[in-house]
Amino acid sequence: MTVSDSPQPKTYQQEEIQQILQIAIARQTESDELTEAQLQEMASDLGISPASLQEAQQEWLQQQIQQTKRQAFNLYRQERFRQKTVTYAILGGFLVAFDLIGGGGMSWSRYAILISGLFIALSAWKTFQTRGEAYERDFTRWETKRQIKQTLTGLWNNVQKVLQGN
Repeated sequence: MTVSDSPQPKTYQQEEIQQILQIAIARQTESDELTEAQLQEMASDLGISPASLQEAQQEWLQQQIQQTKRQAFNLYRQERFRQKTVTYAILGGFLVAFDLIGGGGMSWSRYAILISGLFIALSAWKTFQTRGEAYERDFTRWETKRQIKQTLTGLWNNVQKVLQGN
């Protein structure tokens, strides 16, 4: 066998490397948790500098914070959807009852119910669509309002503390 006949070493894509290492780490550790020292030791073994590890940890933390905010935003949207659906259902029930009491059966109220159904369907589509430009715009708007509310609440609490202190 000549040097040219030797097999080429297997190469891996970045995503494949991450998956393989994730499986190996999961098998090696007895629990689902690693200490900070274990993480630093693993990074050192992989040739990752402490500065790069710290940057990666900060980026991961920011991603976790962002994910938590998005989950809260999605729950907020789902609650608003439930409220709208109940409102449309109550309104539709009232219109049907009003139409039936009028004696003509369900003549015009069915159109109101169809229109309400359309609004509910559009609202459901918007609520459960978690990607795209419109979602990002709504999320940014929601986050800005939330931050302003937190800031104003903090200021108000500080003012109250100052007034109570005097």
